[in-house]
Amino acid sequence: MAVNNRKVAVVGCGFVGSSSAFALMQSGLFSEIVLIDVDQARAEGEALDISHGVPFGPSPCRVYAGTYADVSDAAVVVVTAGAAQKPGETRLDLVNKNVAIFKSIIPQIKDAGFEGILLIVSNPVDVLTYAALKLSGLPESHVIGSGTVLDSARLKYLLGRHLGVDARDVHAWVVGEHGDSELAVWSSANVSGVPLNDFCEMLGHKDHIAAERRMAEEVKNSAYEIIERKHATYYGIAMSVRRLCAAIMRDERTIMPISSLMVGEYGIDDVCLSMPTVVGRDGVVCRVPIPMNEDEKSELMQSAAALKDVLAQVDLG
Repeated sequence: MAVNNRKVAVVGCGFVGSSSAFALMQSGLFSEIVLIDVDQARAEGEALDISHGVPFGPSPCRVYAGTYADVSDAAVVVVTAGAAQKPGETRLDLVNKNVAIFKSIIPQIKDAGFEGILLIVSNPVDVLTYAALKLSGLPESHVIGSGTVLDSARLKYLLGRHLGVDARDVHAWVVGEHGDSELAVWSSANVSGVPLNDFCEMLGHKDHIAAERRMAEEVKNSAYEIIERKHATYYGIAMSVRRLCAAIMRDERTIMPISSLMVGEYGIDDVCLSMPTVVGRDGVVCRVPIPMNEDEKSELMQSAAALKDVLAQVDLG
């Protein structure tokens, strides 16, 4: 079946899935959005609610609840389904629960004949991206995770606030696992081409190491802080999903830190984690080898090792 370039499917209608669908309706990227959930009534309710906002949106859009048969011609399937992260629970604590859920979901997407881009958002996203790749049979480039796209946005936001500049002019990456072993790549961070430390000193900020540690910890703990206060995070990741879908559908060749299968870069193989990647209509175009110092390379290897340790305990059979 031919791919419908104006159609997206969202699997999972919890806070993240429904917020993502709402953001996608507002984007104008798609004229058809199908919502799929094990709770059919929930999917129908969310579809109806979002549909009532379509007259205020940028373009006509049909939003409806469907089944896995409806993903057959979708250009993108966004998977947000899974057990929710509870207060005090790490992303990696979710592994076995959500891998079991994926063993049900991904084969149904595969059996529908889906050939588009599979975007994994459920946590722990790196492990589940790897699981989705193995369970779907799709090309490596077509299975991507939201990875550290949101983490990097959080870092840019904090740096922009710290420096008093537009966060969009801050260029900094969070890489590795989307989770406890992630790392900020300070050595290549800059503000409109000016090295970060130089820009900081222009403004009288001298204690770089302390500031870097504080901000890296704040980024890493952002989700925990939000979950503690409102029990879930969804607006930031919904905007990340919208931005990723725009990069894919417009073939923007935008560089984003998505999670995808590493095939030897930095000596890392057979694990999905986040590195800056050129993203286009066919998903992964290529990874971008950003400058990293030896400490950062070592931290990246440790992050990959932590993920591999988890994968070793996961049954994907």
